[in-house]
Amino acid sequence: MADNSQIISGVAERYASSLYELAAEAKSVDAVAKDLASFQASIDGNEDLQRLIESPVFSADDQSRAISALIDKAGLKGLVANFLKVVARNRRLFAVPAIIRAYGEIVARERDEVTADVKTAHKLSAAQEKELKAALSGVTGKTVTLNVTVDESLLGGLIVKIGSRQVDTSLRTKLSTLKLALKEVG
Repeated sequence: MADNSQIISGVAERYASSLYELAAEAKSVDAVAKDLASFQASIDGNEDLQRLIESPVFSADDQSRAISALIDKAGLKGLVANFLKVVARNRRLFAVPAIIRAYGEIVARERDEVTADVKTAHKLSAAQEKELKAALSGVTGKTVTLNVTVDESLLGGLIVKIGSRQVDTSLRTKLSTLKLALKEVG
């Protein structure tokens, strides 16, 4: 039996692919991405909306009415508004956050872009970010978008993760490795 995350992933991929095809045909891929990001921000900032989306207790009619009201209030129109109404009618609101993520991944893949998750010990300057982007673009052969977070516990250096590849040059890891090596010797 498939676990719930695989089911959501499959549903999200299918819906996101369909939405991407419609957006590409309408030449509104960026506008759709912007509207989806806006809707995701609404979800993230509202516990009641999260409950509506996640809970199977609400009927399809209740979810459809609530989503229609939210769409009107948020000023969403066109493709995204219609798409969210269809998702609500089909009782797939639980998958909306995954659909939004999958849509972003499809857009990035189609544009030959990749996102690098970067943890640093301190905030990077604009010049450092530019240099890191250039270096990662050279390695991947793709346009790189950085998702930078600061983690002071790294002490120094950084951790870069692109897809399943990770490079850890943090001082914390180097010190841990040295500590283990010294334990083996003594």
